[in-house]
Amino acid sequence: MQLFDVLHNIPTVQIRGDVSGDVSTICYDSRTCGKNSMFVAICGLKNDGHDFIPHAISNGATFIVHEKDIPLPPRVTAIKVTDSRKILGSLGKNFYNDPSARLCLVGVTGTNGKTTVTYLLESIFKRAGFNVGVLGTINYRFNENTFPAPHTTPESFELQKILRTMADHGVTHVVMEVSSHAADLKRADDCAFDIGIFTNLSQDHLDYHHTMENYFQAKKRFFDEILPSGKKRKTNVMIVNGDDLWGKRLLSEVRADIRVLTFGFESRCDVTADQLNFTLDGIKANIHADHIHFTVVSSLIGRFNLYNILASSATAISLNVPERFIQNGIESLKNVPGRLEMIGDTGQPKVFVDYAHTEDALRRVLQNLSLSKQGNIITVFGCGGDRDRGKRPRMGEVVAELSDFAVITSDNPRSEDPLSIINDIEAGIPKDAIKKFLPEELNNYGKKGYVVIPDRRRAIETAIALADPTDIILIAGKGHENYQIIGNRQFPFDDRIVARDALTHRYRGESH
Repeated sequence: MQLFDVLHNIPTVQIRGDVSGDVSTICYDSRTCGKNSMFVAICGLKNDGHDFIPHAISNGATFIVHEKDIPLPPRVTAIKVTDSRKILGSLGKNFYNDPSARLCLVGVTGTNGKTTVTYLLESIFKRAGFNVGVLGTINYRFNENTFPAPHTTPESFELQKILRTMADHGVTHVVMEVSSHAADLKRADDCAFDIGIFTNLSQDHLDYHHTMENYFQAKKRFFDEILPSGKKRKTNVMIVNGDDLWGKRLLSEVRADIRVLTFGFESRCDVTADQLNFTLDGIKANIHADHIHFTVVSSLIGRFNLYNILASSATAISLNVPERFIQNGIESLKNVPGRLEMIGDTGQPKVFVDYAHTEDALRRVLQNLSLSKQGNIITVFGCGGDRDRGKRPRMGEVVAELSDFAVITSDNPRSEDPLSIINDIEAGIPKDAIKKFLPEELNNYGKKGYVVIPDRRRAIETAIALADPTDIILIAGKGHENYQIIGNRQFPFDDRIVARDALTHRYRGESH
């Protein structure tokens, strides 16, 4: 593509060099540059792309987008801008001919529920006859093709490339998770969204945002700046959890000209539900909106999943999807990978694997499981290393409060000492009320307490060995992940596989 077209509507400070050439591709990693490529030097969180400009040029880059005043050889075209990170998405939008302009694009943001909402909307949209693409935490997928997801929301240039591929292959509707990192790092700024969904907000990612206020402002930016900038529709739509305190604040502060639909159980919400029935087999509820009433029977579990159902219903209603397709789409989704995914057979403890890795998510899951318990609840969990330390004792407190027994273990320790992470968790557990067992004392297990077993496989096996058939086991934190990060290495590990193996060994009478 000609440089003139790549730079269309791009604010530049200065251009030096030949402006008549063709750009073969755009890169922000110097290792991926090739002949006649454009290298965008971004000041990253760990590295400064300006330091890699010589490497990019040696690999064939002839166009350099930069912020800093740096000497460049005369054979390259130097394009100075004020914000390389922001410009990367704009360049991608031009290079791939603005793919989101021809798609119905739905963005889902919030702390919990994003992934489940995307799965629900995918199911509803498919029932309505749309060709659906999904970008999210578990994977990127369209037309029965599935691709790994290195980030919940792709980097801005990759995002434009993926949307172009989807549009070229007949996709009509794309549902994507928009993380707070993505909003803050401007990955989605050049996407034309039709609808934005806010699920809820609770403490997470404070290793990056530092404060809840900063975290909220990143989410708010999506609705204040990104959503209204698409301008495909006369009025874009904002779907907000009207019961959530941060959602209420969002509604009071967003000033853009956006149509609003709220969901929740409060009477003033636009989309709500009654006649609620929650069991370990699923949810039954009547859903109501203006002139719309239908009953759903879903295999998803818990009150928090009814919020996800309401968010998805509100979105479909805003797009005038007939209610029969909304109902059928919700009911046809049997489970979401790693989101209260049940493992095991009849006559065995009910084992659930869930991605809950925040205080709020753990509380919601355990509260909902408690409503249907017949025996004990045993929770296996840990906390990720190199992440928000402040939530660790709070998660320990929640699990101690709402579980009958807990097995504290490693999650993804990364560069941290697993025992140091576990110590942070234990700081939230009331020592005077809850007994700490040593692993060798578990033969006498029978009262409220916890045990520390850093090896995650052994922790899961221990929980399953302790459980009676009437017990519930929650394995929390990693959900769909099929790896464990220890140090700087990634090892194969899937809670669901480990749990199935442990159940098989136990109920075949085999020892570990």
